[in-house]
Amino acid sequence: MANAMVDDTRRVREDNPFEAMMSRFDRAAQLLDLDPDLYAVMRVPNREIKVYIPVRMDSGRIEVFEGFRVQHNFARGPAKGGIRYAPDVNIDEVRALAAWMTWKCAVVNVPFGGGKGGVICDPFQMSIGELERMTRRYASELIDFIGPEKDVPAP
Repeated sequence: MANAMVDDTRRVREDNPFEAMMSRFDRAAQLLDLDPDLYAVMRVPNREIKVYIPVRMDSGRIEVFEGFRVQHNFARGPAKGGIRYAPDVNIDEVRALAAWMTWKCAVVNVPFGGGKGGVICDPFQMSIGELERMTRRYASELIDFIGPEKDVPAP
């Protein structure tokens, strides 16, 4: 089944979290002889959202931050996963973290799918007020995609 879909000769790029996660998923799928249809569905997220988040900084100027939300899978329930604020967060990392949330929730039989968010910023250089304004704006940009029946962006 899935064995034919996995190329063991492919080198894993550990510096790319998504590729590293997919390599491990491919190996697990091979060992489990995962159904090819399920394999195809689980390899890709249900949805990826990119947002731009304008925030009025304490200085009065507006700074625009880039944010992501990846909803990997809804099969077991609404997506669930936190939001990573970091200067080096990127879509590949958020994809990997969302997929890992899918696996973690499934392994412990929690009725959630996997999701994860990320905002490119340095939270240690921001005031509490700036972080609050950014978080509120991030949530408002995602309002059509989050909520208790869709996606719970919390730890």
